[in-house]
Amino acid sequence: MRRIAWALPALAVLLCACGAGPSAGPGAGQAAGQNAGQAAGQNAGQPDASTSASHASTKDPAQASPSPQRTSHSDPPFQAVAGGGPGRYPPTGRGILNGKVILVDPGHNGGNFGAPSVINRLIWNGRETETCDTTGTETDSGYTEALFNWHVALDLTADLRAEGATVVLTRTSNTGVGPCVTKRAAIGNAAHANAAVSIHADGGPPGGRGFAILEPVADGINNAIVGPSAILGADLRAAFGKGTGEPVSSYDGINGIQPRDDLAGTNLSKVPKVFIECANMRNAADAALVTSSRWQALAARAIAAGLAAFLVMHR
Repeated sequence: MRRIAWALPALAVLLCACGAGPSAGPGAGQAAGQNAGQAAGQNAGQPDASTSASHASTKDPAQASPSPQRTSHSDPPFQAVAGGGPGRYPPTGRGILNGKVILVDPGHNGGNFGAPSVINRLIWNGRETETCDTTGTETDSGYTEALFNWHVALDLTADLRAEGATVVLTRTSNTGVGPCVTKRAAIGNAAHANAAVSIHADGGPPGGRGFAILEPVADGINNAIVGPSAILGADLRAAFGKGTGEPVSSYDGINGIQPRDDLAGTNLSKVPKVFIECANMRNAADAALVTSSRWQALAARAIAAGLAAFLVMHR
């Protein structure tokens, strides 16, 4: 348990340690793309072959050098699945998340704007009907939430894989449509994820700013994960505030926590899951942050720290 001591009280050390392990060669990403269809299948909970000794490192992540920051999101650190569907990606290193499976759900999709007949189809979210998906919001200058969510998911996926986690993504491009919110929940369930996070940004009142964690409310299907999800939410709130400097929302929830009973992603989840609204895209100060690749990387690393705190201490 020596690594726990540095991982939780000093979140900054965890953030620097991300990427400490040796990176996988091109074959790892290619294999993941070829097998991505298994992400929601019967083998979703099985360990990946790439967690073999070839990725082992004897270096303590706490003493490792940080990995170089990617300067562009145009070259994802993995092979996308045909059509941009869900994918499962093995670790690229070893660290405090060895053996963990994490569902990363970048909300919405870049192609949703052109497919109203698809995303407006009604689905059952476990409590009531809602649409399959939505376009999401955008800044006043037109920078879309779908793109922000995607960029943060790319950085988060790289950070988590470097610390030993297998990452399951609900979409592997920002040019597709959906998937429906019901399928996003099903992907995490089929993967038997140890934790799941849905990445979003809000379109709130221009005068309000800050981030909020959206937590599930018991509806029968998700009863068993309401308690663990509240713990995950608290860990994520603490890590995100510390890692980004973003205040908790001034208009959504109480002290950064908002229970929601109208979201299929949490209503239908059987694994601990929360949504994070990272900022308010309609607020000028927050808009300047969400369009910054540097802040997107900070947000991703803060989310990684919150996930690690939950998985190391509570799972």
